[in-house]
Amino acid sequence: MAILKITKKHHKRFNNPFPSSASTTIPYVQGSLFINSKTLPFDQTFSIGNDFQLYWTSNNGGYLSISHLSNANRAIWSSIPGHAFVSAAMVDTEIEESRGSFLIKDKDIHLVCNNQTIDDIRVINHLEHENAETLSIDQKMVTEEENQLPTLLITGRLFNMTKKNRRFQKHGIQGNIHFEAKGPSVYARYWVLFNQKTEHQVGFQVKVEKPNFISKKQVSPKASGRVYLGFKRRVSNRKKRLGWCWYLSRPRGFVLVSSVEEEIEDLDVPKSEEFNRVWLTYSSDENERFYGFGEQFSHMNFKGKRVPIFVQEQGIGRGDQPITLAANLISYRAGGDWSTTYAPSPFYMTSKMRSLYLEGYDYTIFDLTRLDRVQIQIHGNSVEGRILHGNSPCELIEHFTETIGRLPELPEWIISGAIVGMQGGTDAVRRIWNELRTYDVPVSAFWLQDWVGQRETLIGSQLWWNWEVDEERYWGWKELIKDLSNQHIKVMTYCNPCLAPADEKPNKRRNLYEEAKQLDILVKDSEGNPYMVPNTAFDVGMLDLTHPKTATWFKQILLEMVDDGVRGWMADFGEGLPVDAVLYSGEDPIAAHNRYPELWAKINRELVEEWKSKSSDKEKEDSLVFFMRAGFRDSPKWGMLFWEGDQMVSWQTNDGIKSSVVGLLSSGISGYAFNHSDIGGYCTVNLPIVKYRRTQELLLRWMELNSFTLVFRTHEGNKPSCNSQFYSNKETLSHLARTAKIYAAWKFYRIQLVKEAAQKGLPVCRHLFLHYPNDEHVHHLSYEQFLVGSEFLVVPVLDKGKKKVKAYFPLGESSSWLHIWTGKQFSKKGIEEWVDAPIGYPAVFVKVGSLIGETFLNNLINFGIL
Repeated sequence: MAILKITKKHHKRFNNPFPSSASTTIPYVQGSLFINSKTLPFDQTFSIGNDFQLYWTSNNGGYLSISHLSNANRAIWSSIPGHAFVSAAMVDTEIEESRGSFLIKDKDIHLVCNNQTIDDIRVINHLEHENAETLSIDQKMVTEEENQLPTLLITGRLFNMTKKNRRFQKHGIQGNIHFEAKGPSVYARYWVLFNQKTEHQVGFQVKVEKPNFISKKQVSPKASGRVYLGFKRRVSNRKKRLGWCWYLSRPRGFVLVSSVEEEIEDLDVPKSEEFNRVWLTYSSDENERFYGFGEQFSHMNFKGKRVPIFVQEQGIGRGDQPITLAANLISYRAGGDWSTTYAPSPFYMTSKMRSLYLEGYDYTIFDLTRLDRVQIQIHGNSVEGRILHGNSPCELIEHFTETIGRLPELPEWIISGAIVGMQGGTDAVRRIWNELRTYDVPVSAFWLQDWVGQRETLIGSQLWWNWEVDEERYWGWKELIKDLSNQHIKVMTYCNPCLAPADEKPNKRRNLYEEAKQLDILVKDSEGNPYMVPNTAFDVGMLDLTHPKTATWFKQILLEMVDDGVRGWMADFGEGLPVDAVLYSGEDPIAAHNRYPELWAKINRELVEEWKSKSSDKEKEDSLVFFMRAGFRDSPKWGMLFWEGDQMVSWQTNDGIKSSVVGLLSSGISGYAFNHSDIGGYCTVNLPIVKYRRTQELLLRWMELNSFTLVFRTHEGNKPSCNSQFYSNKETLSHLARTAKIYAAWKFYRIQLVKEAAQKGLPVCRHLFLHYPNDEHVHHLSYEQFLVGSEFLVVPVLDKGKKKVKAYFPLGESSSWLHIWTGKQFSKKGIEEWVDAPIGYPAVFVKVGSLIGETFLNNLINFGIL
C-alpha cells in the first residue's frame, strides 16, 4: 500500500546546512511501446476536431505526432518511436515541511508499469455515456460543444512491475531504470483522449485504471516479441467503472501481456489500491530551449533541469553563499534552492514553438534532463492538459492566457508615480511627505504596511496580524488619508490570509482570530482544532478559503479598510497551506496547497469588483488595486498585480537584484503580465558573522532598474535601520526624484502596454526571446537585458562598482537603436557593444524613428532629465 509520510521540521534549532534537494525522486522511467498489429493500421492520419490531426505510424516501433492543419508538417507534440509515452507506478511519498518550505520525496516503490501497449486508435464523432454516474465523472473533460467535434481515443495497457522496494534518494541515482518483472504480472488499462478545445489548443486526458494481477495460468508461455497473444480478463466490474470508455476500449478478442514467463508471487499491494504516479514521456529536440514554468528566479532556459511545480517560500539565498548555508543552519531548508518559488506554473513554451500546460493542481515534476525527450511525473492517477499551437512566442502567450485568464487593466494612479513604501506612523508619513515635495518627487501612493501596528518579538519588530488600523500608531488615520487624497496621493496597506491571536494587543477593537475561530472558518488539524501554523516568531491561524463563510467574512474586513479611504493593499502570503491540513471541502490538501493562492486572489478580486459595481463614476477612476506574491497557473484570472516577494538586499544571482530580473521575465512568459520587485530588495541579514545590508549603490541601481518596470515601489526591508533608504540623505532623495521622473516620462506607453496585456496577455517587460526567437544569441540571455514592450531595450547595471554594460542588439530588427542619453545610434545587428552607464544614466535604448521613443525623449526633456 502506498504510504504518505509528512515530517514537520518547524522548530529544529540546529539543522543540516546542506539539506537534501528536490532531486531525490524516482530516476528517469523508461519503457517500451508494443503494438497490437491486428487492430492498428500501419500508417494513418486521424482528425482531432476541425483544426488538428494526429499521424500514427508503426515505423521504428510506432509513434504518434500531432500537428495543426495550417502547418501539417510541423509537429507540436510527438511520442518517441518505440518508447512508452504513458507509465504508472505506486510509490511511497514523504513530505518535509518547515515554515512554508516543502520537499516532496519518493521513497519505496511498490510496483511500476513502465511498458505500454496500444490496442486501438479511433475517432469518435459523438461520445455516448452509458449512465448518469459515468457522465458525472467524465463530462468535465469533453464539453457539449466539443462533443460535436471529432475526438480521438487511444486505448491499451500498461504492464510490468517490480516487487522489490528500492530507495533511490540515498544514492542520487539519475540513470535509466528499466523495471523488470520480479513477481506476478501486473497490467492496467489506460485511455488517452485528444479533443480540440479552441482553434489553437488540443486538450488531452490520460486515465489509468487500478492494477490487475495475473495468475500464472492466465499467461501464455508462447508470447514473445513486440506483438503479444495473451490472456482473458474479467470485465464485469470494469464495465461499471469505465462506462463509455469501456464500451469504446473493450477488448477485441485478445490482449497483450509481458513476454517473460513469471512465477506468481504475492505482492504487498492490495488489489483496491490505485496508482499514485503517472508519467508522460514525449520527444524534444537536442537544441530546444524551454521557457516559462511560472515565476522562476535563477534560470530562463530549463533544458537540462528537473523543474518541480509546487507553491512555497522562495527561500533566503536560494543557492547563493554563504547566506543559503546560514539560513539552512538556523531554520530547516529556509535557504531554498534554484527551483523554489512562490508562483510556479505547469506551463512552458519552447524555442521550437511548442507549448504545453497541465490542468489540475497535483504536484508535478518536468524532467528536461534528456536531450531528446521530456518526461512529466504527476502525483496522481490521471492527467489533464492542453497542447498549444502558435507561430511565435507572443501568439503562444496569447493562446495560453485566452484560457487561463488575463489580468484586468490597472487604474491609472498605480502606474503614474512612485509608490512610497515606509513605516513609522502618522508623524513619520507627514514628515517624509514634506521631504518628497521638496525634491519634487512624483508620488502616486504611500504604502504603509505597519498600519495594523507593530510588536516586538524575538526576531525584532513585526506586524500585528489583526487587520484593523492601529489608531495609536496612525492617529488621525482618516484625516491622513483625506489630506493625501486631496493631493491625488492614495494610501495602500497590507494584509494576508492568516490571523494571529491578538489577546495581548493593547489597543485592539476586534480580535479577528477569535472571531474566525468562533465562525469555524480556520484551517484545521487532524484533531479538528485550528491549525496553528508556525511563522517566524509566532504561530497563526490560516483562513479556510474552501469554507463558504470565509469569503463573505473577510471581504467585509477589507471593505471596512476601503471605506476609510484605502485604495490598495498587498495581499501577502498564500504559499504556506500545510499539506496535512483538514479543509472544509474535504479535498486533498496537497493538491489544495497549489490552489490556495488562487482562492486567496479570488476573494480579493471579488471585493474589488463588488466595490466597483456599487461605486460612482468618480470613485471608479480611483479603482482598487491589490498585489500579491503567491500564485499558480490560473492566478492571472483572479489577480490584478504581482510582486516578486523577498529578494536579498544583494547583487547576487539566485536571490539578489539579478534574480528580480529573471523573475520578472519568466513570469511574463507564463501569463503574469503585471509584475515588479521591491526597490532595493527586502531580506536583510545582520548576524554577527553573516551580514547583508542594503548599500546606497545597490539602492540607486535598483531604482534605475525599476523605473523601467510596471510599478515603481520602494520598500524599507525587514530591518530598516540596517539599510540605505530613499530618505537617507540628499543623494538618495535626489536619485529617487530623478528615477521617478524617468518612470513618469513613459507613463503614456505604460498605459498602452497595460491595455495590450489585458487584451492579449503579453507582459509589459519581455525577454528578447518574445520578439527575436530566431536569434541564437538571445537564447543565452538571462538577466542581462530586457525589452519594455517592443520599443525600449534596457540593459541594467546589476554588479557592484560597474559603470559600463555590454548591450546586445538583436538580429531581425529593421530599425537602429538610439541611446537615450548620448543620441548615439547602433545600427549593426547581432553584435555586443560596451556602453557607459554611470549612476543616474542607465543604459536604455529606443528604436530610431519610433513615435513612442520620440515622445519618451521629449517627456524626459520636459522633466529636465535630458
